[in-house]
Amino acid sequence: MTQMSYPDYEFMVEDTPVQSILVEYRLTSDCEEGDKGQLIAVALTDVLNDGLSMVYSFYDPAMPKRGLGNFMILDHIQRARAIGSGYLYLGYWVPNSPKMAYKATYRPLEVQRGARGWVPLDADSDGGS
Repeated sequence: MTQMSYPDYEFMVEDTPVQSILVEYRLTSDCEEGDKGQLIAVALTDVLNDGLSMVYSFYDPAMPKRGLGNFMILDHIQRARAIGSGYLYLGYWVPNSPKMAYKATYRPLEVQRGARGWVPLDADSDGGS
């Protein structure tokens, strides 16, 4: 995303038939670190008919002990439930990719397999975690 131009960003977020929202995460007054209201994480999220899709997320790397990536996923699960949606899509998952391994820790988990459709990760022939 760092190499994107403003038109690239605009096309990804605004020029799409899907409703996209930016979910911001900020420090509250009861936090010991940082300033109240400080932006610490953002998730670009598509609102779909059957759930939410986390398109892209990022967080302050100076706060690794906070588990902000996990927090954003858990928050999005709650948001999906609150609007009566059945699914949270975490985006692409590549088996054996260290950067994407965290996705396999959220269960139940399904993966899309072409003509086979959505299959539980445990039943997927490519294995998993």
